[in-house]
Amino acid sequence: MNWIEQIKNYRPTSVEEKKDRELILNYIEKHDDLLVRDNLLMHFTSSALVLNETRDATLMVFHNQFQAWSWPGGHVDADPDFLSVALREVREETGAKNLRPIFEQIASLRMLAIEGHWKKGAYVPAHLHLSVGYLVEGSSKDELRHKEDENKAVRWIPLRELDRLCREEHMKVVYRHMLQKLDL
Repeated sequence: MNWIEQIKNYRPTSVEEKKDRELILNYIEKHDDLLVRDNLLMHFTSSALVLNETRDATLMVFHNQFQAWSWPGGHVDADPDFLSVALREVREETGAKNLRPIFEQIASLRMLAIEGHWKKGAYVPAHLHLSVGYLVEGSSKDELRHKEDENKAVRWIPLRELDRLCREEHMKVVYRHMLQKLDL
């Protein structure tokens, strides 16, 4: 199934996701460059909420740009296989090797506002990430390492501590909605 069909088939679990999905589908009809960062207004990203084997902790990175604990992920950069992108980003950002999707289908679809910022000496204006998220299981036995140009640290965060450690209120909502799909 192609990426547009996956988004069309996604069943939102919140009012926010329903509206975001509607807008994303509308933008897909009007723009042919949403898979690349050349579209400075909005473009797709793919991320994963990685849970350990006992599903009581999630693998998070301390993101340099946001200065907050966050799920691993990144820009799709023209790759329409969003799940593959999410898994690749987790591996690159955390060193985790043993990953498997809990579901092959999209588990979250949101529009996330990104403030203007400096990256590698260039200014990146404010824009939207059309964020596709997946639920993934990882191994707590994997040796972890951080990716210095993107994050300062990587660790398994117990789910009971996620609300306290995650400073981005809008992301707490995303994580909660995803975890509800697993009855956690």
